[in-house]
This record gives sequence, C-alpha cells and structure tokens, in this order.
Amino acid sequence: MPVEYASGERLAMERRTIEVIPDAERHGTPRSQFTLWFGANMQITAIVDGALSVVFGADALWAIPALLVGNVLGGIVMALHSAQGPRLGVPQMVSSRAQFGVFGAVLPLLLVILMYLGFAATGSVLAGQAVSKMLGVDDTEVGILLFGALTAVVAVVGYRLIHVAGRIATVVGVLGLGYLLVRVLTRYDVGAHLGDKGFEASTFLLAVGLGAGWQLTFGPYVADYSRYLPRDTSTRATFWSTFAGSVTGSQWAMTLGALTAAVAGKAFLTDQVGFLGGLAGPALLAFLVYLVVVVGKLTVNCLNAYGGFMSILTTVTAFDGRSRISAAARAAYIVGFTAVSIGIALAASDDFLANFKNFVLLILMVFTPWSAINLVDYYLISRERVDIPALYDPDGRYGRWNVTALTCYVVGVAAQIPFLATKLYTGALTKELDGADISWIVGLAVTAVLYWVWARRSANPPAETIRPAAEDSEDRTAARVGG
Repeated sequence: MPVEYASGERLAMERRTIEVIPDAERHGTPRSQFTLWFGANMQITAIVDGALSVVFGADALWAIPALLVGNVLGGIVMALHSAQGPRLGVPQMVSSRAQFGVFGAVLPLLLVILMYLGFAATGSVLAGQAVSKMLGVDDTEVGILLFGALTAVVAVVGYRLIHVAGRIATVVGVLGLGYLLVRVLTRYDVGAHLGDKGFEASTFLLAVGLGAGWQLTFGPYVADYSRYLPRDTSTRATFWSTFAGSVTGSQWAMTLGALTAAVAGKAFLTDQVGFLGGLAGPALLAFLVYLVVVVGKLTVNCLNAYGGFMSILTTVTAFDGRSRISAAARAAYIVGFTAVSIGIALAASDDFLANFKNFVLLILMVFTPWSAINLVDYYLISRERVDIPALYDPDGRYGRWNVTALTCYVVGVAAQIPFLATKLYTGALTKELDGADISWIVGLAVTAVLYWVWARRSANPPAETIRPAAEDSEDRTAARVGG
C-alpha cells in the first residue's frame, strides 16, 4: 500500500483513523474547508430540504429568508465545531468524550450512526435515480447499487480523495445549480408565485428549523476534516472558511429548491431528479444535470460513510481500548456501513418528502443538546484546554461516564418534546403557538444554561492542553510506515 506523506499531494489510502494526527502529517490551509463544505452542500438533498419549506406551507418569498436565518444560526454552531479540529487533531466524536466520558459518549454516538445511515440512504435514493437515468434504465436499484460502490471506493481511500471530490463538486455545483436557477427564472413566471400566502409564523419557523437542522447535522463530523490542518492554523480562519462554504452552498441549493417547489408544484414533488433533468432542456443537458446530481451526492455521501465508520470505530474502541486498526479492517468497516445504507435505500418508502422532513427535524432534536454541551464545555468551561491522551483512557481524567453531561443531554432532549411539530407527534405547547416548532431553540438554550451552571462547578480541565508524548507519536508513525 502506498504511503501518504504529509508533504506530498499523492493520493493514497488514508492510514489514520481515530488517533491523534501528528504534527508531521498536518497539511493544507483553511481554504480547503470552504471548497469541501461548499461542494457538500451544492447537491440535490439540500434542494429538497429547501423545497420542503414550501411543500409544507410556507410562501417562497418568506421561506428563502427563513432558510437563510436557519443556515446562519446552524452554520455558526457547525463552524465552531470545525474550529476544534486543528487544535486537537482528533475526530469530533472522540473529543466529545471530554464532556460525556469515554463510555458515556457512546450514547450520542449511536444516534450519530443512525443519522449517517439515514442521510446516506436518502442520498443514495436520489443519486441512484440520477445514475439510472444516465444509463437509460428504468430500474433505480441498479443506480443505487452502482452509486453505493463508488461511495465505498472514495471513502476507503479517505481524506485526500474526499477533499478532491469536494473541489470538483464545488465547480460542478456552481455551474449546474447556477444553470438550473437561471432555467427556473426564465422558464416560469416566478414573481406570480411569490407573496400569495403572506407571512405565517409557523411555516417561517419550520423553514428556519429545516435550515438550522441541515447545518447542525454536520456538527458531529465537521472536525474530522479540519483535524489534518496544522496546529497553528488560525481558529478564526477555520471558522469562517467552514461557515462561508457551508452556508453559501446550502442557501444557494435551498433557494433553488424553494423556488422550484413554488413554481412546479406536483411536477417536482413526484420526481425530483427527473424534474431537474427535464428542466435542463435537451437530452445532453439533462445528462449533464444528472451528472451534477451524482457528483454533489458523492461528496456528501462519502462524508456520511467516512463519518459513520469513524463513529462506529469510536464506539467499539471505547470498550476495547484501541486507537487504531489495520487498513483491511478500516475498509471492512466502511464497506459494511455503505452496504447497510444501500439496503435501507433499496427498501425506502415512497413517501420520501414527508419522511425526510420528519427525519431532519428529529435529528435536530437529538443533536442540538449535544452541540450545546460540547461547545459550552470546550469554549466556556475548559477554554480550549483538553487532556488528549485521557480521551482514549476510561481511567483517565474524563472517566467512563459523566453523569452531569448525560443528565443535561437527556433533559435537553425532553425539554423539546412539548414544542415539537412533526407528523408523528405535535407537542401541547406547539398548538398554543399555532403550530410553530421552536423545539430546537428550547433545546439549545435549556441545555447550554443547565450544563454551564452545573458543569463549571465540577469541571477539572488541565492547566493547558496535554498532548501525546512526541516520541510516542514518532514511534507510532515509524512503525506504520515500516509496516
């Protein structure tokens, strides 16, 4: 297997998993975070997310600024997670052991794994439709299987190739989604479909929630892609590069989705991929739009497969004490995760849009408290000081279980229930708010305040960040290169 040198640009299978990235292997600039997250958001699932705001009642005139508010608010939280990567050099969910304990972090990890599977499956459905149309076959299952195989290959190669995919998706997304936006504006009388319904607080807040939820779902793995940056990388530069890429890309795609849903109605709802192909025009342009769909989904599905593998490994190693695995085991984890997500995609319900909306809002409910705890602890209580070796030691500073964090997390989730507005359940207080869903705002505020008041009394952060011994890192690196 070729070795991936820190100073080279050669593509090779990534060797690192959940261990700390040594300084000698750090490389790149914050600009890479912009292209990765811009490309990951310029894709069809973000288009569908934006369309949902209109499908479920909002006027596009109000849905678009509401989505922007949600993207900005969620993007701030997401980018704050990203800024932890260069400082710590560890995956995001490993760093959350500092709050929850080495074993306690497994609870949010299990939910993270389900999130990755859900997004990977829904993405595979849409990308599979595009692949099938490109091949001229009616069987979507063929496209789903081919797309799954391509996802597994890129995710197995790992970090460098995923960043290459992000740069390609950035260019392809700008051209493809830019063209589709022009087609919508020139083919339809968009102005006639704006302002018909007026402002409604409930649908406005739904759109805000869809935008915020979209961004917050990146939180559990965003630092996985900034941890290779040099340790002295500016925190501000990492934050703004990630924030700008993610918010700009998602808002562009969601705006296209909201306008398309407003002007096309049922024609878009019944076949999102097919409608975009038809909107493109002649067969060649339709083929290119399907290619845009596949490229955009490939980037984010690789993030899901890579993040899913990292989360599974972080869960398993919490109990067996390992910090690394062989290349073969790494590949097996990724292929296995991708296979499960493809199986879910093949069995997906026809009621795609309604199920996807509820999935996004449910994910928002369970990850808002986790983000609140992680960020309050890292920035306000520990003040960016972390005992990194203890993240891998159940008998270390952070212990096995952190009752404070786990209790705050459960309370944060429970506090949202009366404010939920989903297909499965509508909270009692939601009805008093005319159906407006503010559950994620409640969850964020309650968890952040409760954790800050409680945890700062018992927290025991180190005087400064403790890192693995330099000679230990060098020995490990030499052993892997030699082996």
